[in-house]
Amino acid sequence: MSDISPSLKEWKNLYEAAIEFKKVECWNWMQDSDIFGVKNPATGEIGYCCILGKLGDYFGLAVYLGTEGFKGYLKLQLGDPESGIETFMLQKCLMAAFRDRAALQKNDFEPIKKLGLKFRGRKEWPLFRSYLPGYHPWYLTSEEAKFLTLALQQAVDVALRFKEDPDMLEPLDDVYVFVRVPEEENGELRWRDEWLKPPLIEEGAEFVAEPVDEVRLDRLKRIARHEQGTWEIDFFYIARGARDGKGRPYYPYAFIWVDHHSGFIYHSLIVKPSKPEYRSEFIEEFLSFIENTEVVPDKIMVSKEELFQLLKPVTSVLDIELKRSRELKEIEQVKAGMLEFFG
Repeated sequence: MSDISPSLKEWKNLYEAAIEFKKVECWNWMQDSDIFGVKNPATGEIGYCCILGKLGDYFGLAVYLGTEGFKGYLKLQLGDPESGIETFMLQKCLMAAFRDRAALQKNDFEPIKKLGLKFRGRKEWPLFRSYLPGYHPWYLTSEEAKFLTLALQQAVDVALRFKEDPDMLEPLDDVYVFVRVPEEENGELRWRDEWLKPPLIEEGAEFVAEPVDEVRLDRLKRIARHEQGTWEIDFFYIARGARDGKGRPYYPYAFIWVDHHSGFIYHSLIVKPSKPEYRSEFIEEFLSFIENTEVVPDKIMVSKEELFQLLKPVTSVLDIELKRSRELKEIEQVKAGMLEFFG
């Protein structure tokens, strides 16, 4: 995706759409569980939209982008206990919210001033943000601004019809979602309704683990001795932003393995949240650790399916029992300590 900032015309269109959306106040009759889609005419990707504000504390529109975004939305709706704060950090969405003036940053005021717009009062100031997994909420690009404008416009259309027909978003089959689909006609977009099936990804099926060097694994199997004991291994985001130069701030990804009984931290690795690079970095670090210590445990416990799939090619060759566990007590202690330190 291009990092080009929105033009003044694109900002104008976005603010006009946001102001119109705010006037409708559709959160008075819609909830964040009333999901509908808007198809991006530029990319074909579907943004899954929900209206925020029914509880009276946070007003706006969230647009969850594609399969990954929809999966994040479902985790929020289900209150996924596995991820906790990571659920927030894993969101892929665009957000148009109405906040107090104090919530806006310098960059937010620039288009407002250039367009000569005036906003007064609490929760009246439009605030637009882009959310990407592992990255700090950030300012919109040109492409994001254009799609968010369309999503706001279509949200008004859907909301006004929903007010008259509260059952319009209820599918005959639960696996389908109501989607507004564009067609270009004489240089203009015409929109129609469709029921489409979200291409959900099964947990752990987002990637196929890359093959590990078999010669290297055979050598490790010969030199590494088994020690009685269990390692807990996990990866998670550190809730403190980092930044390289003027780029978008990100949340570092921590890989940690500890002793299941003593809590001793064997090793840790901090990487940028870029898939698939962080996966290969972790495997390389893990194999290097075994090469240097010439020790492997009898068992490794993980909580995440992704990590299970990542380690499986290694543990199967090294005769290490690999087990999924909902709770990693020692890892949780480490995470709590890191949160306190970085908090």
